[in-house]
Amino acid sequence: MIGRLTGVLLEKHPPQVLLDVQGVGYEIDVPMSTFYELPALGAQITLHTHLVIREDLHLLFGFATEPERQTFRQLIKISGVGARTALAILSGLSVSDLHRAVVAQDSARLIKVPGIGKKTAERLLLELRDKLDSAAISPDQRHAAPTQDSDILNALLSLGYNDREAGWAIKQISSTATVSEGIRQALQLLSKER
Repeated sequence: MIGRLTGVLLEKHPPQVLLDVQGVGYEIDVPMSTFYELPALGAQITLHTHLVIREDLHLLFGFATEPERQTFRQLIKISGVGARTALAILSGLSVSDLHRAVVAQDSARLIKVPGIGKKTAERLLLELRDKLDSAAISPDQRHAAPTQDSDILNALLSLGYNDREAGWAIKQISSTATVSEGIRQALQLLSKER
C-alpha cells in the first residue's frame, strides 16, 4: 500500500495532479479541497494517499490532511459509495462540514453534492453517525457562533457556489466588511476564479 508521497508537483488538471517522486510520475486524483490548497507547479508537496486496486486498473487518491484520508476511507466502506463518489463528497464538503451535517442529520447539505441523491444522503447520514472522528473538527469550529460570515456563506450557497468555493472567498474578504459588501467582494473573487 502506498500511504504517503512527497515530491515535486508537475501538473494540475482537476481533479488529477502529477507528482514526480524521484523520477517516477504518479497520477493522483485529489478532492477539490486538496486541489485548492496546492502550491504553484514545481513546488514540493506531501500527500496522504489511498490506493485502490481493481482488476483492470490501479487508482491513487491523495489528500492534504490525514482526517480527509480517514473520512474518504470511511465513505468508501458504505454500500453504494465508491471512490469517485467519496471524492465528490470531499470536493463539495470539508471534513468538518460533513461531520456537522451528520451530527445534525442534515441530508439537504449532502444532496447539494453532485451525484448524491436523497436515498444516498440518508444512507450516508445513517452509516456515518457513529463513525466520523470528532477530532476532525477544530475546536474553534465546534463552538462557532453564527456571524456575518455565515450570512455571506448562505448567500453564496444559495447562488450555487459549493461550500469549498464559498469558504475560500470568505477567507479572502475584509473582516470589517458588512454582509452586503462581503457578498459583493466574494462574488468578484469567485468570478475571477472560474
